[in-house]
Amino acid sequence: MYSASDLRKGLKIQLEDEPYVVVDFQFSKPGKGQALYRCKLKNMITGVIISPTYRSGDTFQPADLEERRMQYLYNQEDEFWFMDTETYEQSMLTGDQVGGAKELMTDNLEVDILFFGDRPIGITLPNFVDLTVAKADPWVKGDSVAGDTKPVTLETGYVLRVPPFIEEGEKITVDTRTGEYVTRVKE
Repeated sequence: MYSASDLRKGLKIQLEDEPYVVVDFQFSKPGKGQALYRCKLKNMITGVIISPTYRSGDTFQPADLEERRMQYLYNQEDEFWFMDTETYEQSMLTGDQVGGAKELMTDNLEVDILFFGDRPIGITLPNFVDLTVAKADPWVKGDSVAGDTKPVTLETGYVLRVPPFIEEGEKITVDTRTGEYVTRVKE
């Protein structure tokens, strides 16, 4: 059980049988009376943001959240299917729940899926993934307008800028947190 004094950015609580994460938090102590805690809470399922104010005596339930290691299997239209690597159960996330992660996912990639009870609600990719360059235009020496990088398209369709020596068919490492090139993969 959390009290209002435990509230901080990133804390996950349960309100009215829904998980919320504290997005913003302000503490104020008026001259008289109890301390006030103004929060912005984001619903982890719907994405709706609410702005309640709590008093120092208020209490909250911790959100019933669990992360499970799962393997990405395939997508069918706007449904992304994952398999639990221990129980072999399959779970589905929508395109909205997967978000930008879909641009960096390849078949059989192991990811962490966040569950609220038995319901999958979010995804965390590994920090780095190795992807193959599907399309890379040749870099023209003296092309200083683009700087020392050129755009390439990866096997997933994701486009990013890489150094000019990267060629089509090479494997590169991409940082999933920033979406940027890290290094070439040595085979």
